[in-house]
Amino acid sequence: MSASAGTGVFLLSLMSIPICYLFNSLIYSNSAEAFFFAWCTTVLILAISARFMLKKKAPVDPLFYVYAVHAFLSVVNLIIGLEQDNIIDGFVTFYLKEADPHVNTAHGHMISYWDGCVHYLMYLLMIAAITWGDNYRAIGLYWVGSFLMRAMVYILGNAVGKYGTHVGPLFILHLLYISVSVWACFRIFCQPSARDVELSDIEEAHRAGLLRRPVDLVFIIYLIPALAFCVFRGLVVLDCSSKWCQDYTQQYEPYLKDPSAYPKVQMLVSMLYSGPYYIITLYGLLVPGCDWMPDLTLVHSGALAQAQFSHIGASLHTRTPFSYRVPVDSQPVFLLVNVLYMLVPQALCYRCCTQPAFFLRTAPEKKNE
Repeated sequence: MSASAGTGVFLLSLMSIPICYLFNSLIYSNSAEAFFFAWCTTVLILAISARFMLKKKAPVDPLFYVYAVHAFLSVVNLIIGLEQDNIIDGFVTFYLKEADPHVNTAHGHMISYWDGCVHYLMYLLMIAAITWGDNYRAIGLYWVGSFLMRAMVYILGNAVGKYGTHVGPLFILHLLYISVSVWACFRIFCQPSARDVELSDIEEAHRAGLLRRPVDLVFIIYLIPALAFCVFRGLVVLDCSSKWCQDYTQQYEPYLKDPSAYPKVQMLVSMLYSGPYYIITLYGLLVPGCDWMPDLTLVHSGALAQAQFSHIGASLHTRTPFSYRVPVDSQPVFLLVNVLYMLVPQALCYRCCTQPAFFLRTAPEKKNE
């Protein structure tokens, strides 16, 4: 397949910049000439991008078109984040004034940046893989975890937080976007896995004890305090009366009590999702043949990366009320703990995906023989 289709998607995503500026100017000008000019420019931009995308054979995979639209919207989200922080001006001013108030929270800022940078990169990588006929299941599963975490926290936070009564038509459109994305998640799960490991390597990995796998031993030691930390923060947001919980909230993470409810939902989702994951992963690192481990670590590492990025950024962002920000004296400890809590699962995911022999089963190969 020609690379022109992927090039067209990249150009289409960049065209969101002039389109946002034109329509923002159109709304403020209220003139027929400006409307006609903006409409003609938009049609021309989309026509040129479509010509690049469909110049030769059109991609068969329907996810190509889903990711093309998502890439376009990711750049829009990046523009929203930059304008919220006054880095640029005049691109989405009207939208920020009329949009649901959730967008202007610190958490809304962070997911705008995450979607505009990390998700955008993943969309381009998956589009390139589709264009060249390569397997993109690993990147797709990482995106699945990241997207589902973002969607769960954002929807539930909007529903139970202080802005729960301000849900408008744009939120309904956001639900449509999420519905299409969930369908894409199921499509990715149904794709075949591409792991080519020799049977002899699998058998040798199965014979290796835990002491002969020092990296896995380090991960097992990490998982125990990670589970405790995950449950502890869940208890904190549930208003546990323990002195430890109250002191932790006051000294290290007052953002957990923010009335927007995003941090509370974030910690509850993490406790209910990451807690069982840590227990299952302990089993997978001890018992050979758990072939679900690489996929599970991909989904979880994507989810935790998104969650921790949003949580760390919102805890320090100026949009968060001062009383709920991390105290200056506690910031080194806060950053050390939360960054490690985010990075170690990424290392575990890398280990499981690059050296999967221990987690693969030998039974199918023996039957074929």
